[in-house]
Amino acid sequence: MAGKIPADRIRLKRAYEPPSADDGARILVDRLWPRGVSKADARLDQWMKEIAPSTELRKWFGHDPERWQEFRRRYIAELETHQEQIEHLRELAKTGVVTLVYSARDETHNDAVVLREVLLG
Repeated sequence: MAGKIPADRIRLKRAYEPPSADDGARILVDRLWPRGVSKADARLDQWMKEIAPSTELRKWFGHDPERWQEFRRRYIAELETHQEQIEHLRELAKTGVVTLVYSARDETHNDAVVLREVLLG
């Protein structure tokens, strides 16, 4: 990939936070739709469920911080099989802000954090 993506181009936001004008392209990166959020309220540009952690990995992790490092390792390995989607997100980020939308309560131990790391290289 030519040129690094500036870190401020890829943002993270919980699905339960209201969208804002500076979110840019809003992409839901969870396999499951956020409970209690309507499609209208979510104001998403895309839902990339295929890039989310596998159901097996998500259930194994269970948002347990003790399993974070191993979750990261396994999810990064899974992302290797999604190069097309990764490249699509990088292309979007080269032209403007991309906000990865997720529903996890834990803002530091979730798939969007790992995906952002991978996208920023």
